Amino acid sequence: MDLKSNLPSSEGYGRLEDLKGSKRALLIGTYQGGKEKPQAEEQLSELASLCETYGLETALRLPCPIREFDAGTFLGKGKIEEIRELVLEHSAALVIFDDEITPQQQRNLEKMIECLVIDRTELILGVFAQRAHTREAKIQIELATCRYQLPRLKRLWTHLSRQRTGGSGKGGGGYLKGEGERQIEIDRRLLRTRIDRLQADLEEVKKNRETQRRSRKRSGIPTFAIIGYTNAGKSTLLKALTDADVLVEDKLFATLDTTTRKFSLPNRQEILLTDTVGFIRKIPHLLVAAFKSTLEEAVQADILLHLIDVSDPAAPLHAEATFEVLKELGASKHPMITLLNKVDRCEERLLIEQMRILYPKTVEISALNRTGFERLMELMVLEVSLLRKVVHLKIPQSHYSVVSVLMREGKVLSCEYEENDILLEVEIPRSLEHVVFPFQV
Repeated sequence: MDLKSNLPSSEGYGRLEDLKGSKRALLIGTYQGGKEKPQAEEQLSELASLCETYGLETALRLPCPIREFDAGTFLGKGKIEEIRELVLEHSAALVIFDDEITPQQQRNLEKMIECLVIDRTELILGVFAQRAHTREAKIQIELATCRYQLPRLKRLWTHLSRQRTGGSGKGGGGYLKGEGERQIEIDRRLLRTRIDRLQADLEEVKKNRETQRRSRKRSGIPTFAIIGYTNAGKSTLLKALTDADVLVEDKLFATLDTTTRKFSLPNRQEILLTDTVGFIRKIPHLLVAAFKSTLEEAVQADILLHLIDVSDPAAPLHAEATFEVLKELGASKHPMITLLNKVDRCEERLLIEQMRILYPKTVEISALNRTGFERLMELMVLEVSLLRKVVHLKIPQSHYSVVSVLMREGKVLSCEYEENDILLEVEIPRSLEHVVFPFQV
């Protein structure tokens, strides 16, 4: 069943994907003190980039000082009236808030401003929906969108309240009101059913991905995940290293689907390189949840390549946002090499020095110009060597289960039998050190 065909389109203001005519947007950011204003302006610039990626034109960026938020309308009535006048003046088709707004605030703002009002989350969902290509990414996007829409279904049926007045007497109005209430419940049930189905589909995809991961682990090939803020140059790096046929665009979230390619280091050690979805500040929690199976590529990788665009003055904030997501995924302690990308375009040498102090094992590169790769290869070879170690073991045959684990997950260099013991020289991943410690010679 196609859920969308069973849900009504919003009467009056339409949804983001149904915009007709003007694609001009008024962007609203808030800050609570003068020191926060520069950050609010920088985040509005990022919101404008998201608009450009989606295909919207930014009419005006408006940072608003605010003392306290209004529970019903987010902003005060005076500021809302100002926004309404600016919408008319700039012929804007919609207003986008850089902050998350509640369904009630969204409804009230639309009534007062008289145009479509969305928040950062809904715009990001729109961008993701445009750029998802694989079945997994499409499922994740639809799941996140359904969860976002569920508390907002009521706004789709506000036109029924207008129809009530057209009935003859109390009976007609009451009947229409009941129909509207019943239709909302029908839509909610449809949406919840769709969410359950999408979750089941995602679990199936997750099992397939887990099977692939187990296969990689059995192969003993070390895995690197390229992580970083959106548009930092991750796909460019993967293409530069492996000649992979991946999409490279100067847009936010150009890559939503993970791509894995095999690559040989200078010492002929084979590795797997994975490009991951870009991180972003104030990432909606429902997107973290929906994309967890994709982001798990970073969790499951042996080593992370953290790419930072140092040509962007906001690079420290971007790096911090990446670490916040890694913490949420439980991957902040993974071995990591930090790559300061686009150094040829960085005008602030002090910023590079600050990043080198903040992050150990740092390399300056230009993925586009393929510079700095020699030092990068040296660090990658070193990190791989630290993942495994050679040990000499004497294991009683009564503990043959340990030998089985070593044969499955390690690399046996020599094996001899001495009475009731097995003498092994084996290369093992560091994760098995605690298993073999009692048997080390």
